[in-house]
Amino acid sequence: MPRQPLIFLHLLAAIAWIGGMFFAYFCLRPAATEALDPPGRLRLWSAVFARFLRYTAVAVAVLLATGFALLGQVGFRQAPLGWHVMMTLGLVMTAVFACVYGVLYPQLRRHCAASSWPAAAETLNRIRRLVAVNLVLGVCAVAAAITAR
Repeated sequence: MPRQPLIFLHLLAAIAWIGGMFFAYFCLRPAATEALDPPGRLRLWSAVFARFLRYTAVAVAVLLATGFALLGQVGFRQAPLGWHVMMTLGLVMTAVFACVYGVLYPQLRRHCAASSWPAAAETLNRIRRLVAVNLVLGVCAVAAAITAR
C-alpha cells in the first residue's frame, strides 16, 4: 500500500484510541461520578466499554498493521530512533489494552451482572489506572513520532 494512506490510517487509529481514552478519563468519568450513584455508574462503564473496547481493538489492529507496514517500507535498521520508541510504546500499550479487554473488562461485566458492586468498583479502578498509563504512553508515542527524523 502507498505510504500516505498507511500514514492516514495509522493517525486515524491513534486519534481514535488516544482521543477515546482522553474523553473517557477527563470527561465521561467526572460526569458519571457527579450524575450517577455507584451501581448506575458501574453499569454505565460496563456498557461504554462494550462499545469502546471493540472500536479500540480495531484501532489497535490498524495501528499495528500500518506501523509494521511503514517500518517494512523503510527497513528496521534505517528507521529513525523515534519510530523504534513509538513501536516499543505501542507494543506496551497493546499489552495493557489486552489486559483490560481480555481480563479486567470480563470481570467488570461479571461483577455488574451479579450486582457485586464493591468488586465491580475495584475492577473499574484497576481499569482506570491502566487507562491513565496508556494515555500517558500514547502521548509519549506521539511525541516520539513527531521528533523522529
